[in-house]
Amino acid sequence: MADDPQRNFRSAYYEKVGFRGVEEKKSLEILLKDHPLDLEKLSTFSQRFPLPSMYRIHVWKVLLGILPPHSDSHTLVGGYRKEQYQDILEGLEVMRYINSSTPSTHVYLRMFQLESQVLPRCSETSPPDEENEDFLSISRAMEEIVDDPIDCYWLIKCFVNQFHMKFGDSVPHLPKSLEHYLSQEEPRLLNHLKNSGALAQLPYSLWFRRCFAGCLPESSLQRVWDKVISGSCKILVFVALEILLSYKIILMGINRPEGVVKFLCNIPQENTDAIVTKAIDLWHKYCGTPMHAV
Repeated sequence: MADDPQRNFRSAYYEKVGFRGVEEKKSLEILLKDHPLDLEKLSTFSQRFPLPSMYRIHVWKVLLGILPPHSDSHTLVGGYRKEQYQDILEGLEVMRYINSSTPSTHVYLRMFQLESQVLPRCSETSPPDEENEDFLSISRAMEEIVDDPIDCYWLIKCFVNQFHMKFGDSVPHLPKSLEHYLSQEEPRLLNHLKNSGALAQLPYSLWFRRCFAGCLPESSLQRVWDKVISGSCKILVFVALEILLSYKIILMGINRPEGVVKFLCNIPQENTDAIVTKAIDLWHKYCGTPMHAV
């Protein structure tokens, strides 16, 4: 369907005077009035536009299946989620896996393990392995985005489960995909990373297993997670690509792999919004823009 010139003019005007996203917000409000909610349209919207902060958590909960498409049932289902959360919490307290001093992210981990039937015996609890560290990193980031602990746990659990189910087979191939797009955008940097031995040691776990939790501040991270939750793990490749492109000059000046990794694991935090915006543009450039239907 051809773009509406009048709509494009209005959008450009709104953006110029500082009201970027006005029409998008209205479009989302229309989608949220559907009975039942159309998950495909909500996903397409989230792929194409950043979610307004006032609706973000609600849309995430719907897309992750925490709330059903039927809005009339949201209060009832929300009550069930709360009861289940409290039952699991009390069970772990009775079994002495957690107490009042247990960090909340470790509480979420034990809850997740119990529900996944992989809870270790109390006598066998050991420091978190890499998979658990991924979970804890995502938990810490989600805590910064979501205030309510019940919502926070359900979002962590369903985000992690959905990511593994939908993208588990794709994640091992993302580094190769990054290499391909870097060869298109900046072959000199790619050659430098290869020749210095840094390419094989880039922080792929931080980027592709933790979805940039612990790398990007939450204000930027949530815009990336909008895309992941609505169905794209490829966005992670373009965020990594844009980080490499944005710090190309610095990276070209580092010749030791450990220096590259140290820098990329601790990138400056003040420029990340621009990095995510450019990454989304690159993603749309190479993968196309989903059609938006309201």
